[in-house]
Amino acid sequence: MSDGAYAYIVRCADGAYYTGTARNGLEVRVAEHNAGHYGGFTATRRPVTLVYSEWFDRILDAIAAERQIKGWSRAKKEALIRGDFAALQALARRGPHPSRRPPSAGSSG
Repeated sequence: MSDGAYAYIVRCADGAYYTGTARNGLEVRVAEHNAGHYGGFTATRRPVTLVYSEWFDRILDAIAAERQIKGWSRAKKEALIRGDFAALQALARRGPHPSRRPPSAGSSG
């Protein structure tokens, strides 16, 4: 068995995105989500559809990609799904979302 894994994004029935990793076939993982094998985020948002995947030779790299993507805005995830790398770069230059910025010095928090 390979030490690699996929990072993937599925679109849920309600339009939300779920990002995860899979060591085995993506078809199996998506079928597991749709069968309700996972009681988490996707359980009440079925069916799900695979919209993006990327293979990594090391599972740790796939996990790192999953964590990075989970922190992205919806717009940035959609740019990745479309393969719009110019938009990805532009969105990356915008900086962190205001809710993730630390408070300014002297602000009452």
